[in-house]
Amino acid sequence: MSISVLARQLMLQEIFRGLNPLQLTEIVRQSERIVYSPGETIVEAGTAGDAAVLIVAGDAVRFLETGEPTAGLNAQAIGTGSLLGELAMLVEHEHGATVVAHTTVRALRITRAGLQAQMLDDPDLAGHFVDRITERLNRVADELRRIDHALAVADGALVPA
Repeated sequence: MSISVLARQLMLQEIFRGLNPLQLTEIVRQSERIVYSPGETIVEAGTAGDAAVLIVAGDAVRFLETGEPTAGLNAQAIGTGSLLGELAMLVEHEHGATVVAHTTVRALRITRAGLQAQMLDDPDLAGHFVDRITERLNRVADELRRIDHALAVADGALVPA
């Protein structure tokens, strides 16, 4: 798969939106292309992650419980275009779920080391990720405030606005 096709797939991910084509192309160039066979573990719950994995083609299954996947309990289908372990490409992170290839999965593995080296060369890239994460944290904080307010209203501590 060409670099430009992979860069376009990255562009569809919220965390990469707003990066210029040269930045996206360099991320792809620094990333590892990997193929997972059916049944092969892509990420494992409870293990330290050092990369995000973009599923470029194929299907996988996410098991929400830690430990051995069993008979589809808490299973969720994951398809082409999914980005797994996104935080692991930026900071130390432990995977919260196990993802196993259901079909042959072609993927792009964006390592933390590669991305950090690129951010050292391109400080605007680091600023981009700081802005994206800040936006997400602000959305989470807003949602928590709405929930807190709704609970206070339900408890009778506040009068609805």
